[in-house]
Parts: sequence; structure tokens; C-alpha cells
Amino acid sequence: MKDSTKTNLKSRREFLGTSAKVMGTGALLSSLPISVSAYAGAAGEIKVALVGCGGRGTGAASQAIEADPDVRLVAMADVFGDRLDKCFKSLSTKYDGKDKIQVNDASKFTDFDGYKKAIDMADVVILTTPPGFRPLHFEYAVAQGKHVFMEKPLATDVDGIKRILEAGKEAKRKKLNVVVGLQRHYQKNYREVDKIVKNGTLGDIVSGQVYWNGGGVWTRPRQPAQTELEYQMLNWYYFTWICGDHILEQHIHNIDVANWYIGSAPTSAQGMGGRETRKGKDNGHIFDHHFVEFVYPEGQVISSQCRHQRNCMNRVEEVFQATNGNIIVNGGNRAIVTSRNGSSILDYKGDGDVNPYQQEHNELFAAIKAGDYKYDNVQYGAESTMTAILGRMATYSGQKITYKEAMASNLKLVPDNLTSFNDQAPILPDANGNYEVAIPGKTKFF
Repeated sequence: MKDSTKTNLKSRREFLGTSAKVMGTGALLSSLPISVSAYAGAAGEIKVALVGCGGRGTGAASQAIEADPDVRLVAMADVFGDRLDKCFKSLSTKYDGKDKIQVNDASKFTDFDGYKKAIDMADVVILTTPPGFRPLHFEYAVAQGKHVFMEKPLATDVDGIKRILEAGKEAKRKKLNVVVGLQRHYQKNYREVDKIVKNGTLGDIVSGQVYWNGGGVWTRPRQPAQTELEYQMLNWYYFTWICGDHILEQHIHNIDVANWYIGSAPTSAQGMGGRETRKGKDNGHIFDHHFVEFVYPEGQVISSQCRHQRNCMNRVEEVFQATNGNIIVNGGNRAIVTSRNGSSILDYKGDGDVNPYQQEHNELFAAIKAGDYKYDNVQYGAESTMTAILGRMATYSGQKITYKEAMASNLKLVPDNLTSFNDQAPILPDANGNYEVAIPGKTKFF
């Protein structure tokens, strides 16, 4: 293989070029005045708004508060008032008497445009709603000159990826720090492996296997008074428009590590998937298993597995084969790197490491406090999100699809301008309460 550093740079330039071509007619964001905190160290309180008050939002808000003594939560937004109230109660109880939660009834927003009101009140925005809404919220936060922490994935469709990339350009111009919740980039064992990959000890990565195989997640029963849109938004995990399928929502972590260590997005994907055990009316229309082969610019093949099936083998980790050795790394702070002859290069057991969810906030708020522009995670966050979308397109259709073809498509799943739960949902059940499911060989994207 040729020099990997040059190839990686070339691959990223090609991605940027492709993205720029397909986004040429994208809407421009408003060039509002840049907030002072984008350039200068934060003196006094750092005001934070939380948009999306579920379990992940509650955790992220707490991690932001723990990251710096001057952080204050000043606003919250969620279209489900009970979720907002539960989150507020949890945080208020945890930080009782510590003056960290400065939210009152006037700064709690539950209407569909409440995210705007919350963002307007803050210096830093935490975006933790279901990912279908991420582009809309990120665009507004950047337009208002706010630093951002946003959870993965960054979109559920190609239209959303293009919007994220365009907003990312504006964030870069305004020198706004943006951290994406692909926390393995902030986890020490993954960083230690990355050092070895980059220093050339292992030669070139030539293949790999990445896994997120588990038993699945919650379901929430339909209630008589719910509208269809309200039901889907409460059960967001099971609808592609708002979740992206579990290949995107969970397995993105493992796919992201492959892109990171190889140094580029793949050029194509083909695979298979379907619904075998999780196929009831309460399971929407997503698959319960995906297997994808991603091919990268120098011919590397990454085999990607994700499964939501109970009583099966569970595995969540990444494995790579290189010309001079092998890698096994996982979210449990473990990393094993060996040479071809089996001798140890790294045997990492980080039992005392900082939780990576906390570390990403620690680094973000340290940069904001110091007035530094250090974090621009938009590009690799968008690449990894798009790679997972590419994999889903391949499994849903049963076709080999190139990255360029996918990026040039007009795939748009998320409706514009939702204003209330009375709006029509983008997918509707049939007379028996079942949703249309992708059929490989029949479902098309072009």
C-alpha cells in the first residue's frame, strides 16, 4: 500500500469536494453577529441551554455542569412536558443548594419552536433530541453564534447531512467550538490505539470487523389519546425518519472508529438485513439486523454487524487487522494491540480513566473558558453519520451503493416545519396498524 498519511488526506479532500458539489445550492445561514464568547474566555457564568430532556439529555446536562464550576443551566426545551419536568426534577435534586440550575417556569419551553427560545438564552447549547431534528437545531444554534455539544448521529437522511455540513462551515467561520457525542474520540484507550495507528508501528490497516450486537431497546405502548405523530416521536427509535435505524443510532460508534483509524469514509457499501424477531406493530419499520461490507479507498474491507435480537451473542467492539499487527478495542476501556508474531504492543486496562462522556464536556468547556477555538467535530461526525446511512441504504435496497451516489441523492425523510402533534406523520400505518418495511431487491433510492 502507498503512504497512508497521504492517502488519508487525499480521501478527506475528496469527501469535502464531493460534499461541496452536492451542496452547491444549499441555503445559506444568516450571518448574525458572533457572540463574544466565541472569541474571548468566559468571565463569570457560562449559560447552558438543554434541547432534548430525555435520559441522554439529562446525563449531558449533568456532565456540562460537572465540567466547569461556572456552568449554569438556564433554559430547557422538549416537546414532551413530562420529560422536561422529570429532567428538571432530577437535576434540581442532584444539585440542590449549589446554584447550578437557574431554570424557572419562564425558561422551560414545550412548544415545537421552543428550541429557539432556549438557545437564545444561552452561551452553549446541548442538542440531545432524537437525531432527525439535529440539523434544524444545529443550524439555529450556529446562526445565533452558540458553542454546541450535539449527540450523534447528526442526521437521519442525506438532506440532513448536507445541512449539517453547511452549518459546520458557518460554525468554523465564527470559531464556535462544536463537540459531537462520538465519545470514543475522547476515550483514552481509543486515543492510545490511535497513536499507534498513526506512528506507523502497525503499517496499514487492511481489514476489520466492527460490532454492536445486543438485545434491543424499549418500546412505549400506544395510548388512546395520542396522535400518530406523537406516538412516533415517543417511540422514535423505531422510525427511520427520526432515528435512522439502529445501524445509525447505535452502530455509528463502531463505524466511526473504522473511519477514524483508516482515515477516510468508505467508497461503497453492500450488505443484507431484515426483521426476524422484532417485527410487531410496536416495532415500527426498522430492521433488527444489518450486515454490511464497507470498502475503503485503498481496498480495505470493514465487515459491520449490528443486531437487536434477544438471547443471541452480544458483542460491542472493534477489531482490525494491519500489515504488521492486530487491534482489539472496546468501550470498556480495553485495548489490545499485538504484532504479527503475537508479541504485545499495547495491553491497556484503563480502570481509572475519566468517563469519556464526561471527558468530552471537560474539554469543550475548558476551551470555551480559555477563549480557545479547538473543537470542530462536525466533519468526522458527518462522515460517520453518512457512512451509517450508506450502510442502511445498502441493506434496505440489497444493492451496492457508492458514497458519491448516496451523497448525490435527494433522500429526505424528515418533514419541514412541524408545528404540533396534530401535523401528519411522515409514515402512516395501514388499516391493520402495520408500517411499510423496506424490502431488499424492491426498495430503491435512485
